Amino acid sequence: MSDAALIYLSLAVPLVGALLIVACRRAPVLRDGVTVATAVVMFLSVLQLLPKVRDGERPAATLLELFPGLSIAFEVEPLGMVFAMLASGLWILTALYAIGYMRGAKELHHTRFHAFFGIALFSATGIAFSQNMFTLFIFYEILTLSTYPLVAHKGTTAAKQGARTYLGLLLGTSLAFLLLAIIATYWLAGTLDFRPGGILSGLDPAVGSILLMLYMYGIGKAALMPFHRWLPAAMVAPTPVSALLHAVAVVKAGVFTVLKVSIYLFGIDYLRELATSEVVLYIAVFTLLAASIVAMRQDNLKARLAYSTVSQLSYIVAAAMLVSQFAALGGAMHIVMHAFGKITLFFCAGAIYVATKKTEISDMHGLGRRMPVTFAAFFLGALCVIGVPPMGGVWSKWHLVLGAFESGYGLVVVALIVSTLLNIAYLIPPVVRAFLLPPPESEAGGGIREAPMLCVVPLSLTALGGLAMFFLAQPLAQLLGGMFTGVGG
Repeated sequence: MSDAALIYLSLAVPLVGALLIVACRRAPVLRDGVTVATAVVMFLSVLQLLPKVRDGERPAATLLELFPGLSIAFEVEPLGMVFAMLASGLWILTALYAIGYMRGAKELHHTRFHAFFGIALFSATGIAFSQNMFTLFIFYEILTLSTYPLVAHKGTTAAKQGARTYLGLLLGTSLAFLLLAIIATYWLAGTLDFRPGGILSGLDPAVGSILLMLYMYGIGKAALMPFHRWLPAAMVAPTPVSALLHAVAVVKAGVFTVLKVSIYLFGIDYLRELATSEVVLYIAVFTLLAASIVAMRQDNLKARLAYSTVSQLSYIVAAAMLVSQFAALGGAMHIVMHAFGKITLFFCAGAIYVATKKTEISDMHGLGRRMPVTFAAFFLGALCVIGVPPMGGVWSKWHLVLGAFESGYGLVVVALIVSTLLNIAYLIPPVVRAFLLPPPESEAGGGIREAPMLCVVPLSLTALGGLAMFFLAQPLAQLLGGMFTGVGG
């Protein structure tokens, strides 16, 4: 199969799957089977491109050329390859988990839920494979629009309000800042193509500095303060949606775009000339520390995890602004490591809700005796996000610390260490309460009562995935090294 055919197949599968899901709406078992099968076929389609990218090729396809230097086109480079594999691979487990969760929590409108999930994965794949900023912008906006119904899924007043905040901030930042930056880039550079080393070198650094601020705040999905409120507001959605937002597609699309813009539009060498690179760096450092402090104060488990995500995203933004290949590599690796850790944590939060209807950490005394698998997985997911061996998160944070040291930002090194200690302070207490504190007398005894197996198996596998990434970090880093040379492996 040709390169173009493989790219179009990877994009078509989730769309066709969404249509089939709707067609099977009157047969729930068949519909759920189609959902899982679509996720598997999509992952296998994406995987067909890996050997080519690893061998240094860049599979490409042009769908439509509008003007010279402006087209809807696709090209698979190492960073996009990793993002596409991550999103499509985790969709398999998220689809299984969502089936168990939606049944266990007695949620309604399953067909609509799974169909929009498919459209969201279609747009995430389009973002991953975009050959230029114009194509990425189109799929970026489709992702926002397709996830809005998922955030508003419950239909309650709180869900509708959260969804309005979600849509308003993401569309507002895109239209006010990102679109303006894209138009200015095309006017100044004559192209929007992603190229190793960037396309803006030679531009007046004063103009480049303004453009950088427009891009960083235009990419609202990266959740830099003060445009981060959409993320906690979206926690009114069902837990599988939270997993989609935090691990599979939405926030990862944001920080993926930050890295693409930094490496392929500006270029690391040109970023060193821009005064606002350091400004964005310290905004990211402030965000990662402030969000961690806010997370510590949240008793609601999903709210705590939401602010944790705001913090962790800023690790990746900071990595891009450290103007170091080593740090940028760490940022790209953190997309993967954080995904496995955070999806595990959200899966566990949902399993706790399905099994006990509990959402507050203060109510989870002794729950580890009732749900040992779930809380053991939560512990592993927490270690991955914190960055403790033997979980994969240690390698991405190691690269970030060394990258900050290499760039001469000792204050950033200190901030990363302090933030890691704060990670421990807000992620470990739920495990301590669950395993070391006695349950209320009314809940004593009763034996093990985990959530449905369709919830427990995926969260166990994602926890083990975070462990596996500790051993797979080297081949991941070798693949991602092609971001800077244009050669994979």
